[in-house]
Amino acid sequence: MTEISTNRVDWRALWASGDLARFCFISLGILLHATNETMVATVMPAMVGELAGVQLVGWSLAIYGAIVAGAAAGRLVSYVPLRTNMVVAALLYAAGALICATSPSMQLFLAGRLIEGLGGGALVSLAFVSVERLFSRAIWPQLFGIMSAIWGVAAFSGPLLGAIMTELLSWRWAFGIFTLGGAAMALASFLVLNTPQATKPRASTGGAPPFPFAALVCLAVAVVLIASAGVDIALLRSSLLMAVGLIGLVLFFTIDALKPRSRLFPARLFSWRTPVGAGMTMVAAFSVATCSFGVYGPLLLTSLHDIPLLTTGYIIAAESIAWSILSILVANAPPQRERLIIVGGAVMIAAGIAGFAYTIPLGSIPLILMCALLQGGGFGIAWPFLTRVIVASAPESEQTIASAAVPTMQRIGYAVGAALAGIVANASGFSQGLNHDAAANVASWLFLAFVPLGIVGCLAALRVSRPFGRQLEAIG
Repeated sequence: MTEISTNRVDWRALWASGDLARFCFISLGILLHATNETMVATVMPAMVGELAGVQLVGWSLAIYGAIVAGAAAGRLVSYVPLRTNMVVAALLYAAGALICATSPSMQLFLAGRLIEGLGGGALVSLAFVSVERLFSRAIWPQLFGIMSAIWGVAAFSGPLLGAIMTELLSWRWAFGIFTLGGAAMALASFLVLNTPQATKPRASTGGAPPFPFAALVCLAVAVVLIASAGVDIALLRSSLLMAVGLIGLVLFFTIDALKPRSRLFPARLFSWRTPVGAGMTMVAAFSVATCSFGVYGPLLLTSLHDIPLLTTGYIIAAESIAWSILSILVANAPPQRERLIIVGGAVMIAAGIAGFAYTIPLGSIPLILMCALLQGGGFGIAWPFLTRVIVASAPESEQTIASAAVPTMQRIGYAVGAALAGIVANASGFSQGLNHDAAANVASWLFLAFVPLGIVGCLAALRVSRPFGRQLEAIG
């Protein structure tokens, strides 16, 4: 591990030590998963035309296996070396992509998507674990910032790749490329992750803890119920499934907390008395609250104002680009400014959420773009430092699972947020059919309903930054 005394990265030293090469290959797993996720919607029309099963399209867009795999990834390194985990996850991803590329039916395609999601979700969480295991704490914000930027690259490369492959060859070749990518990732992980930290399981006093099968089964059932609520939305049925799914999540977190030696999430997960609890609350609140625009923004803007889909696509892409650029720009900020950065990012996200409630009904493209930039930019400046706060503030025995918990909590939040957005949209008027009057009513309520969660996220940001600031001073 390359030790760096300040928060400025010596990239030449990182490259000379081999750590930078390792980080590049680790990040390839995020690029594979994120690009694939953003590609699927582009190839969907051609795929449905060949396989049929349009009623199952929602399931193909939702990789809920990634949530379970992401939750398990932080614990698996207690039993199996990080390198082995990365190789297996990449091979699972490749196998799932191969099934998707060759599937003769929608049902088999969904099975491939599940396997692909398991591998991809594990690759993302293991990337965060790798930063905690392999790199100096001083440069975590820079590395987390680069990982955030990768999602912005995926926002453009995924749809572009899907469109090019579908036009020139076939939608099947789009998944075939990811088969090759997953296999290359597996080989690269085996060759590059050759340090002692990567080739040995995490040492554990008293032996490896029991694997949390019960908690993972509970999580799997909960996310399937939430997925069912958000895929084919009917107000009563979706609300019931959502309620039972949320109860299942509460049960999962309860079971997880009762097993200290094998837990999947840090202790006192949502307690605002600790930086970890407040930070995870912020992650959960903003992940749920920011789904509405991505899910319903294009539909509302087209229905209300006849704004072309290409324009709405550029606005959503601009949100991702703002996230990526600002992540890189602020990554070298000194530790004493972290509190201001985290709080500032939270306020930007909340302002974007509230702003959409005004700008979407109004139809002003510049104002809508500004809200998108606020939301994406807020994530960009806050997330690298928030991730370091959460991981560094966790007890040493829980830092590995804390690093995996951040992206897993995001995915859980996105699943809950997408389902809730659908329920709110139907309760606001979409249950009566898609028309101008229904869209006008939905346009305001769909965003106003999530403003309270934006406020919760801001309050959590205020709370998470204070104790960590004092902790940094004590460390210094």
